[in-house]
Amino acid sequence: MGMHVPDGFLDASTSIATGAVAAGAIGLSLQRSRRELEESGTPLAGLVAVFVFAVQMVNFPVGAGTSGHLLGGALAAVLVGPWTAVLCLSVVLVVQALVFADGGLTALGTNITLMGVVTAVVGYLVVRAALWVLPRRPASVVPAAAVGAFLSVPASALVFVGLYAVGGTVPVPLGELAAAMIGWHLLIGAGEAVITAAVVGAVVATRPDLVHVVRHLRPALVVVDAEGAERTVRADPVRSGSTPSRPLAVGAAVSMVAAGVLSLVASGHPDGLEFVGERLGFAAAGEDSAVADSPFADYGVRGVESLLSTGAAGVLGIAVVAAVAAVLLTVARRLGRTGRAGEGSQDSASEPPTTRVG
Repeated sequence: MGMHVPDGFLDASTSIATGAVAAGAIGLSLQRSRRELEESGTPLAGLVAVFVFAVQMVNFPVGAGTSGHLLGGALAAVLVGPWTAVLCLSVVLVVQALVFADGGLTALGTNITLMGVVTAVVGYLVVRAALWVLPRRPASVVPAAAVGAFLSVPASALVFVGLYAVGGTVPVPLGELAAAMIGWHLLIGAGEAVITAAVVGAVVATRPDLVHVVRHLRPALVVVDAEGAERTVRADPVRSGSTPSRPLAVGAAVSMVAAGVLSLVASGHPDGLEFVGERLGFAAAGEDSAVADSPFADYGVRGVESLLSTGAAGVLGIAVVAAVAAVLLTVARRLGRTGRAGEGSQDSASEPPTTRVG
């Protein structure tokens, strides 16, 4: 499934290096995601992780016997912010690797780097750049998100080519590898753009206040404290990071349908990375995951009939992702609060500030 790199494609030193990059990105995101989580709320961020997991189970055909699926980094960054997006995608990839044997364990850092960090960072930066050009209104977030999602996929593929150039275990012509990876992932990126635009468009049309990028389009307020010092805050913040129950219920229902029902009709063709690996001769270097004997390997439940097996695995995955995301995102918020404790106690002793539009 997806552009999940298996064990064996990259040598040990490269895998260790990407593991360090992934660990650093997660650690930094735990420190920096506090404000995003206070704006969006932990339940909404957890729902984003669940939704990405669910939709990743639905491979769509691309052509010539290959398929693709949502990577989700750009989508998550638009909805809940880039730092939180890295945490959400990391949760998804860890659960996929440990529970469903999707992606190698030694390649977990590589997969988090490629699909969690690169897609979120590139997607978010492209979205913010596009919004400098487009009219400054909520509706502009939809085409900006589509462009960011589209470009994030070949960007991830290009980074894989760079990693393979450094630590690939089977010699292949790098020019051919780059052309094939980028070419096929441009097509997959088109599907990524369509899905991202549809989801972001639906949320912007109904609850734009729940979209991270939309909130940052709103005019600023200049807050003046009793001593005359000024600081800038955003207008109309989400109430204490709370998320209304209706959007959460709708998102959860859509995720259940995707993982439990639509996954049954997903394309069975190899994904872009597998297809390129077969064509260029390095697919055989891939090794079975250390948890390949898991009762839930390959998104099935051992002992359950094939059709029901995939749906049951999807529902199980949603539950596990939701639980892991809740723990990790709660830790992120508490880390942020700890870092701000001194400042918060100092602020509470001061007089209430006044505000004016900046």
